[in-house]
Amino acid sequence: MLTTPENIRTLQRKLYHKAKQEKAYRFYALYDKIYRVDTLSHAYNLVRANKGSAGIDGVTFEAIETGEGITAFLAELEEALKSKTYRPDPVKRVMIPKANGDKRPLGIPTIRDRVAQMAVKLVIEPIFEADFCDNSYGFRPRKSAHDAVDDIAYAMNRGYTEVIDADLSKYFDTIPHSNLLAVVAERISDGEMLRIIKLWLKAPVMEEDKDGKKRNVGGGKGSRKGTPQGGVISPLLSNLYLHLLDRIWERHQLEMKLGARIVRYADDVVVLCRRGSDRPMQMLRRILERLELTLNETKTRIVNAYDGEFDFLGFSIWMGKGRKTGKYYPHVQPSKKSMQAIKDRVTHLTTRSRTIMPLDWIVNEVNATVRGWVGYFHYRNCSKTMGHIRHHVEERLITHLRKRHKVRDRKVGYARFEYRALYERYGLYKVPTTAFWKKAHALK
Repeated sequence: MLTTPENIRTLQRKLYHKAKQEKAYRFYALYDKIYRVDTLSHAYNLVRANKGSAGIDGVTFEAIETGEGITAFLAELEEALKSKTYRPDPVKRVMIPKANGDKRPLGIPTIRDRVAQMAVKLVIEPIFEADFCDNSYGFRPRKSAHDAVDDIAYAMNRGYTEVIDADLSKYFDTIPHSNLLAVVAERISDGEMLRIIKLWLKAPVMEEDKDGKKRNVGGGKGSRKGTPQGGVISPLLSNLYLHLLDRIWERHQLEMKLGARIVRYADDVVVLCRRGSDRPMQMLRRILERLELTLNETKTRIVNAYDGEFDFLGFSIWMGKGRKTGKYYPHVQPSKKSMQAIKDRVTHLTTRSRTIMPLDWIVNEVNATVRGWVGYFHYRNCSKTMGHIRHHVEERLITHLRKRHKVRDRKVGYARFEYRALYERYGLYKVPTTAFWKKAHALK
């Protein structure tokens, strides 16, 4: 975890406190802060830590560091920003496979553009952070997905058990540029800052085929909607636009009037209702229509948490009944989709075709993958799920060892590769099977 330099931290604190104290204040002198040497240097380090591949120009971090060097690279960017000659490169589009077989477009700016975007983000994020509502959790400092799930569970405990599981149709692709820039301009009057953000929104999107030929597939000056997923600044901008939904809900006291609480993590939105879902759903549609956004009707669901479950940020949530107490409580565990994803990954890492690789490589890859998954999902009512995952990992490694050592008989394999040996001899990571959240488990 990189530590923010004190000079930048001081600037961020001042901007945050000013924005918090004066809700109508518009910041007019920000652009010169983004090309400061300390800002650009920290921005580069943050982008470097995020890793990521090269953009459309093919320039990697290694090429920068072994070629012109970081100092020269940042000096060139500083001069371009300072002289206002900076122009972003086209965004590289790659298609990322989804679990359902579809593909999701990801836009990858060049490293130069990612550093510039990070510098802007460092400066403007504290301003908008001062405005965001308490029910918003995505892409925010000191806020997490677990906090959002806790908010949902707390609301369900208070009777908000009829749930609108909302799905926004192609949200990132449909954000209207003019509306988004108007929201940014509510707080920022610095023309150069608004100009550079507009340049990123209007950047051409290019795709590279198998032969290395590049073709334009979107974006450009004529584009009116969308912010590519993958840009450093995109999460903040997309979060800022849906802040309008939170703000309308809060200012009109709709939680109290309609008995409906919104919990939002970026474009993942749930509305928890305690007096029926009809009026909250009508209001949600009306607000989204004003924002020029639409609900995906096929994926948006209304769920009674006592009768069914809904998925949110990789977890399945429902009102479970405790075995011992007989009382209902919000039951939160990894979703079937999340479990299948980690099982499939472990199965792939331990497949027969990989027996030619050194065993410690295999075990280290499995350990890193499973430890990362557990780090997120070892939470609330997960004991039973963790037990399933531990068993799957053990079985897959035993199967891999059998294939590696040509042990055909399963019984012989279990005798030769005991569960204890997986941990003591081969160094397998042991999945914890006791949940942090020690409450009664559901009967379901």
